[in-house]
Amino acid sequence: MTVTDHELEAETERLFRALLHVDCEPGRTWNYDACRRLAPLTLEINRLKKEKDAVILTHSYVEPEIIYGVGDFKGDSYFLSLKAREAKAKMIVFAGVVFMGETAKILSPGATVVVPDRGSGCSLADSLTGDQLRQLKAAYPDAAVVCYINSTADVKAESDVCVTSGNVYDIVAALPQRRILFVPDRLMGENIRAELKRRGVDKEIITSDGTCIVHEEFTPADIVEARARFPGLKVVAHPECEPGVAALADFVGSTGAMMKYVKNTAAPYFLMLTECGLVGRLQVETPEKHFIGGCRLCPYMKLNTLEKVRDALAAPRPEQIVTLDEDLRRRALRSIERMFEMAGGTPIG
Repeated sequence: MTVTDHELEAETERLFRALLHVDCEPGRTWNYDACRRLAPLTLEINRLKKEKDAVILTHSYVEPEIIYGVGDFKGDSYFLSLKAREAKAKMIVFAGVVFMGETAKILSPGATVVVPDRGSGCSLADSLTGDQLRQLKAAYPDAAVVCYINSTADVKAESDVCVTSGNVYDIVAALPQRRILFVPDRLMGENIRAELKRRGVDKEIITSDGTCIVHEEFTPADIVEARARFPGLKVVAHPECEPGVAALADFVGSTGAMMKYVKNTAAPYFLMLTECGLVGRLQVETPEKHFIGGCRLCPYMKLNTLEKVRDALAAPRPEQIVTLDEDLRRRALRSIERMFEMAGGTPIG
């Protein structure tokens, strides 16, 4: 690929302006020279997208050079699931984790769906198999089975309805069954139980034992210490955190809802109890806001790189291509489509 000096300078300037306000990990900096080193690769990827009729979906937790350098859509699992359903592209590159690529394949079976790194798993999705869920269903035959979107295609195929952190409360409250088997997130299940009790909704919530290795690390002590140091601080947490954290936070919501809250809230400081990639997005999109330390890195999300995105586009290896048995795909699709129906077909989180 031949790149002119003008194309290189224009791409470098675009990247520099987009990434200027992002705080990096130790040893990284978004100066002009760093952006110039990235520019040939982002130009190549964006050229390949056109050649391959591809779309790149980027979760908010991946590196900012992927989100703002080559991503077509950025957001949380639900928003990107909608975009996958709407996509008319021949190829979908899902820069996130593997279960998200599976969801894209469930919704867009005619597209070639690839993931940059097959090792990009998820502690929640990997905590429960379809076989294990079938055993739980046998133990609670009268329960409605509700799976969090952070689950494998096998688990979605065994569920009555899929949910996200943005729509879970309303969907669970609307189900006719009193007993709910919620999988695979134990901590979110505890938060669902507490929120529905607060709303006066009588449900029995049974959970499996998965947790998010990022969000389970936050503690109430983190909030108490931060508030003592930063008067006026607003604490924003994800419902994958433990109930003690959720109870002390100023706002609890999905990735998309957290973004919206920060953008619409005036405060001298924000403590984001979630993955650091979301803070990077907020630094780009709300440079006037001030964020204090507290976020954690997801090792799985950080396996995505520009080089891997390029390779998956140019010549995907067999392990990068997401394939699903058609019967399994159709059964998993039913749980996702029911979510769309119950959530009104629009992103809630």
